[in-house]
Amino acid sequence: MVQKNLIDGEWIAGSEAFRNINPSDTNDVVGEYARASAEDARAAIAAAKAAFPAWSRSGILERHAILRKTADEILARKDELGKLLSREEGKTLAEGIGETVRAGQIFDFFAGECLRLAGEVLPSARPNIGVEITREPVGVVGIITPWNFPIAIPAWKIAPALCYGNTVVFKPAELVPGSSWAIVDILHRAGLPKGVLNLVMGKGSVVGQAMLDSPDIHAITFTGSTGTGKRVALASVEHNRKYQLEMGGKNPFVVLDDADLNVAVEAAVNSAFFSTGQRCTASSRLIVTEGIHDRFVAAMGERMKGLVIDDALKAGTQIGPVVDESQLNQDTDYIAIGRQEGAKLAFGGELLKRDTPGFYLQPALFTEATNAMRISREEIFGPVASVIRVKDYDEALTVANDTPFGLSSGIATTSLKHATHFKRNAEAGMVMVNLPTAGVDFHVPFGGRKGSSHGSREQGRYAAEFYTTVKTAYTLA
Repeated sequence: MVQKNLIDGEWIAGSEAFRNINPSDTNDVVGEYARASAEDARAAIAAAKAAFPAWSRSGILERHAILRKTADEILARKDELGKLLSREEGKTLAEGIGETVRAGQIFDFFAGECLRLAGEVLPSARPNIGVEITREPVGVVGIITPWNFPIAIPAWKIAPALCYGNTVVFKPAELVPGSSWAIVDILHRAGLPKGVLNLVMGKGSVVGQAMLDSPDIHAITFTGSTGTGKRVALASVEHNRKYQLEMGGKNPFVVLDDADLNVAVEAAVNSAFFSTGQRCTASSRLIVTEGIHDRFVAAMGERMKGLVIDDALKAGTQIGPVVDESQLNQDTDYIAIGRQEGAKLAFGGELLKRDTPGFYLQPALFTEATNAMRISREEIFGPVASVIRVKDYDEALTVANDTPFGLSSGIATTSLKHATHFKRNAEAGMVMVNLPTAGVDFHVPFGGRKGSSHGSREQGRYAAEFYTTVKTAYTLA
C-alpha cells in the first residue's frame, strides 16, 4: 500500500510513488510513499492559509488535548515506531527507540506550554494608559527536515508550531518518509482540524522549491546542508519571511593532559561514531594535548576494535550502517582525501560485509592531522574522526574555535579552571564537559553560532521566539 500525502485533511495520492529502503538490508523495502508535486505543495499551502484564522484563535485546551494525545500514542508505540525509524535510517534499535521517546517528550512538553501561554501588563510612561505585551502566531509555517533524525526533528518543529497557533506545511527528507508519515497520521487522528497540518513528501527541488517560492508561507524552519540553508535564506529575504536554519557542524572535542582517560575515550567514541557519525553535533575533530596524546590514541584504537557494526535491528549492534550509497561514497571519498593530505589512517575506514547487503563502514580514525586539512574543515557526516595534536590548553582552545562552524564543543578535563574557561570561551552554541558533544535534553534550547545556525533557538521555551510574533497594545483607562 502506498502511503499518501495529507492535504487539507485528506489523504492524497501523488502522481508517482517512491520506495523507502532499509540501509541495513537493501532487499528490505520499508514502504512506498506518494511523491507530491509542486501543485500538491501549493494546495497544501492554500489549505494551511485557509485554516489559520480559526486555528490561531483556537482554545488552549483544544491544542493541549491534541498534543498530549499525540505524545501519549508516540510513547505507547515507542518500540514499534523506534523499529520503523531504525529500519529506514539505520541507527541502532536502542537509538531509534530513544529518539522516539524524545519525540513523545517534546509533544508532552509543548502540550504543557499550551497552558502556560503568557504575556505582560505594564504601566505606560504616560498617565492613565495601560500596556499589554502578547505573543501571537506567525501564520503558515513551512517545515523542512533532514534524514538523520526522522522523528525527533519533525517533533521539535511541528509541536511548537501547533502549540502557538500556527498552521503547518511539512516536507520531510525523501530518504526517510516513514517516521514522518507516522507522526502526521497520529496528529491527524488526534483531532487536528483539516488544513492545520499538511504533509507533502517528495523531492526538495520540487516540493521544497514550491514552498520557498510561495508568498503565503510566513516562516520557514529548515535543518539540513549549508548550501540548501543559504537558498532558504535568500528566498525568505525576498518574501520578507522569518527563517530559521540549522546547518552543518565541525565540532571539536578537546582532551587535556589531566583528563580521565576512560571518560575521554568513551565521550570521544560516542561523539564521533555513534549514530554512525551522522549527527550535526558529532565530533570529528579530536584535539588532544601532547602529554596524553599517545595514550589516548592507543586507547581509542583498542576501544574501536570492540565496536560492533551490524544490522541496526540486531541485538548487540552498537553502530549501524551509513544511511545510503551516496553518503557512503562521500565518507569513503573523505577517507581517501585524508590520506592524500598526509594524515595517517590509524584505524578502520574499511567497507564491511555482513549477513545482509547494506552500507556498512568501519569507523575511521586519523592521526597526524592538522586543522588546515579538508578532513578537519569540512563536514563529513559519517564515522570519520581526526586526532589533532596540540601543545597545551591555550592552543587547544584556539584550534577548537578555528572553524567556520559553531554548533557544539566538548572538553575532557579534571581541571575546574579549564572547564570553566572553556565553557565561557568556546565559540559554540552548546558546550559539554566530560560528556559527548551529541545529545541534548528536549526542554532546553538547541542551536549554534557562526555557519551552523541562523535565527532563534529550537526546543524548550526558547521556541516561542521563532513561532510567535510580539504585539504591544495600549489602552486608555
